[in-house]
Amino acid sequence: MLKKILEKFTFWRGIAALILLSGVYFTYVRFVYGLGAVTNLSDEFPWGIWIGFDILCGVGLAAGGFTISAVTHIFNIEKFKPLSRPAILTAFLGYAFVALALMFDLGKPYNIWHPLIMWNPSSVMFEVAWCVMLYLTVLFLEFLSFALEKFQWQKTLTLLRKVIVPIYILGIVLSTLHQSSLGSMYLIIPQKMHPLWYSSFLPVYFYLSAIAVGFAMVIFESYTSARGMGHKIEFPLLSEISRITMAFLVITLAMRLVDIVLEGKLAFLFKPEIETFMFYIEIGIGTIVPAILLSSKKFRMDRKWLYLTSVLVVTGFILNRLNVSVTSIIYTTGDIYFPSLGEISITMSLVVVGIIVFKWLSNYFPVFEHKAEEKESLISFETPHELAPSK
Repeated sequence: MLKKILEKFTFWRGIAALILLSGVYFTYVRFVYGLGAVTNLSDEFPWGIWIGFDILCGVGLAAGGFTISAVTHIFNIEKFKPLSRPAILTAFLGYAFVALALMFDLGKPYNIWHPLIMWNPSSVMFEVAWCVMLYLTVLFLEFLSFALEKFQWQKTLTLLRKVIVPIYILGIVLSTLHQSSLGSMYLIIPQKMHPLWYSSFLPVYFYLSAIAVGFAMVIFESYTSARGMGHKIEFPLLSEISRITMAFLVITLAMRLVDIVLEGKLAFLFKPEIETFMFYIEIGIGTIVPAILLSSKKFRMDRKWLYLTSVLVVTGFILNRLNVSVTSIIYTTGDIYFPSLGEISITMSLVVVGIIVFKWLSNYFPVFEHKAEEKESLISFETPHELAPSK
């Protein structure tokens, strides 16, 4: 028995176990002793990594669900359907864990249900709350079809499939609303944000960048699940959707630069400040480099470079959301904020739990429609540059 346990115990599983144990401990501290005992938040800086990463990044990184749904069910491009189910599962878990993470950040988490009955239509946060709740419900219904297939509940499945397309459309609309509204939350604090990140077009930037990272996350998830669970990679499809990522990266960058010039913020690009450095890192890693790589057919058709590019896009997206929510506000408030060990530990624990649940659900339910039965379909960083034919 002990031998079997030791055989399954790997280095990364050991790291995951330590993260989960620390997360359990700090969760206890947070809910027993309050926010002050586990965070570095203050009255001057009330929103930290739990909003910047867990909420802003979590919602954006789950955007693959609505982007692929739009391609397959609105534009009716059937060939991309093999990418749909994993993207929907990723989105469903992403939003579920966003809701869970919000419980840690709220001072009174037991009041999270209040938006259901205490309406304030003029509040952006009210709109975000309702859109997220409704979209999470839509994602559950989309995932429910996988469960019905698993248990062969044909009558219920047939009924659900009759209304599934309107459900997909509703999900796309709701996701569009709250992806942009997350940027709208920061429109009310123009004096508290660094000029390089504040803009009246923040809702547009948030929406466009969510589309770009949504497709990048589909590529990233396909590669990581293939490597970890032996699923087939639909490489020709991933290579094709990467061009959509490139297009939205270029559009977003052009809009941001034009906005900086027209609003008279150009001087901030040349100030020797940490904020300027962070801006260049964000733009360079997350936009310019991946856009250049994806503009080349040679790199789009190379598995290693395509995966690396998706990592860069995801990294740049995370940097942008953290710069908006943390870096830009530190600049104006003068308050020094760095997440505590407890904040980091709980955030990492949520990520680890999400990965574990994704692996379990994808193995138990028919999420991946095609199994990796042929060696050439598996991920390999030694794969030649030529595009393999789709099967």
